[in-house]
Amino acid sequence: MANHLAQETSPYLQQHANNPVDWHAWNPETLLLAREQDKPILLSIGYSACHWCHVMAHESFEDEETAALMNRLFVNIKVDREERPDLDQIYQNAHAMLAQRGGGWPLTMFLEPDGTPFFGGTYYPKQARYNLPAFTDVLRRVAQVYEENRAELAAQGKRLTAALADIQPVRDKETTLDDEPLAQALHQLSEQFDKVNGGFGNAPKFLHPAELDLLLRRGHATNDAQALHIVRHTLLQMAQGGLYDQLGGGFCRYSVDASWDIPHFEKMLYDNGLMLGLYSAAWQASGEPLFARVVEQTVGWTMREMQSPPLPNPLPQAGEGANESLRETEVNRGYYSSLDADSEHEEGKFYVWQRKEVRQLLSAEEWAVAEPYYGLDSTPNFEHRDWNLRVSASLDDIAKRLGIATEQAEALLTSAQKKLYAAREQRVRPGRDEKILASWNGLMIAGMARAARVFNRPDWLQSAQHAMDFVRTTLWRDGKLLATCKDGKAHLNAYLDDHAFLLNAALELMQTAFRKTNMDFAVQLADALLERFEDKQNGGFFFTSHDHEALIQRNKTAQDNATPSGNGIAAQALLRLSLLTGDEKYREAAERCLKLFFPALRRAASYHCSLCTALAELLQPPGLLVLRGGEAAAWQAELQQRYLPDVITIVLNDETSGLPEALDKPVREQTTAWLCRGTQCLPPVTDFEELLKVL
Repeated sequence: MANHLAQETSPYLQQHANNPVDWHAWNPETLLLAREQDKPILLSIGYSACHWCHVMAHESFEDEETAALMNRLFVNIKVDREERPDLDQIYQNAHAMLAQRGGGWPLTMFLEPDGTPFFGGTYYPKQARYNLPAFTDVLRRVAQVYEENRAELAAQGKRLTAALADIQPVRDKETTLDDEPLAQALHQLSEQFDKVNGGFGNAPKFLHPAELDLLLRRGHATNDAQALHIVRHTLLQMAQGGLYDQLGGGFCRYSVDASWDIPHFEKMLYDNGLMLGLYSAAWQASGEPLFARVVEQTVGWTMREMQSPPLPNPLPQAGEGANESLRETEVNRGYYSSLDADSEHEEGKFYVWQRKEVRQLLSAEEWAVAEPYYGLDSTPNFEHRDWNLRVSASLDDIAKRLGIATEQAEALLTSAQKKLYAAREQRVRPGRDEKILASWNGLMIAGMARAARVFNRPDWLQSAQHAMDFVRTTLWRDGKLLATCKDGKAHLNAYLDDHAFLLNAALELMQTAFRKTNMDFAVQLADALLERFEDKQNGGFFFTSHDHEALIQRNKTAQDNATPSGNGIAAQALLRLSLLTGDEKYREAAERCLKLFFPALRRAASYHCSLCTALAELLQPPGLLVLRGGEAAAWQAELQQRYLPDVITIVLNDETSGLPEALDKPVREQTTAWLCRGTQCLPPVTDFEELLKVL
């Protein structure tokens, strides 16, 4: 029999809808139930692509005996951390304070009926192992402590909520911004750099796109060869490792080892959106062919596997700024959230290979290249039995060894890859989480738009524009943004990240192909950001809106994690929107944000790289380059062969009207460029070579 999750939009919650556990969603009715029954709450937070979430579900939540114990002792709440990042942030923070160590997923927290946490952990096994107690023993002990120590738990809860409130920054009115954190961030990241494998620190290894983006920008701005080396070496190592899908494109979430060899195999939309933008920029800066190949393969994976198909009929237009000219093929093209780590209840089964299986699929000539290239001539690298493909030898070396030309070796490898990919497509595929999140769509739209601009790919741009049109027509309702949509049902109050990431995406789209629709939507998002999220007294932006459900903590997120900080991206996007519109209120809000977090930047700059990027742009604003007339599009395509992070380029067509003053340049038959910094503009330029000199 189904529990209370069957009608939820989250595929993760639906995965648990037939558990014998009497799961509830987080809502006022469930919290009231806990108060009425005077039971503690067992809160379980995870996501659909999470391997250890599946393990705990199979071991405990599908077990009748364990479920009966949970149902007797607790009110059980299941939360998708992707739909409710507000709850995940709060209870991850609480776990860190209670357990004095980092958290993760699945997160298992025990709460008083009012939502105050008193104990927690992450994964618990059914039987005691991994130096962890059995889950059933934990359940009994927690219930006993709750019954016997109510007064002590209440006092602890008050201390905890006070501590959660204390971690929020308060603005120092005397703060003066300077560039000291920028140099600190580069120094700290250089100290953390793994000189052999690339990336930062030891296992597990995450992607760190905000850090690499800052290193690329500052390395370029200051001619810092070490910063540029860190970026190039790291991106090369990741692209050649098992973290990257060598056959289908796209990056997994993180590597369990220091050498990018074996990932947890879930593929997340947000990682790949961020990596598209980063690899595109790195290609501009270096011309490295592998970076271009990674972009093309990852875009291919995104459009093939992660973009929803169009509905047979157009969705109704909703909200201001809706594009009335949408055709039915241009709607419902948002991006899905993730691919599972598991298939057939085994992690990585879809991706890994047996050596003999590969040998049987390939010709002798193809095998001679593929075997050393993918490390199939060494010992198995996954669970001591299978091979996860990674680049283990260069094609040049393989060609020399075989006595053939490198071009021939490359052709044989390409042929082998096609055969392996075709064979893999016949396997049971990992599950796909088909909810469409505003924030993650913002990250992918931005990455796709940048890739389309850099590589002059109108088809990639169309994919990004379809997704933005979906967000605007489906998730933007009466001037308010919703966070998620699944099967046509959009709901949940949107968060800071939703607004900031989509605002940044609109700006990236405008730089690729200007549409006034995107400009109007950007202004609407920015105004909502200021009205509904900004702390007018201290500066910065809360993660939840002013009219959001009251929770035990209201965060302002500053540190970059797997995704960049919402405050960092908001500050960057508001500064750039101010340049495009000439409206100082956006710049002023960004400055207030940076002043609030400036002490944190000075203490730990490398943890706040997206805010550091915003700081650099506030201290030295980018140039605004407007191109119009004649060969403007061709000029833009030529400029995109260069890495120009301190220039925002807008190409206007003759039909564009109602532009803000900063962009309202006269229509001319001859191609003309206007380059401005702040309110100062150079004389118009009509010769491309002269423009290059000016830039």
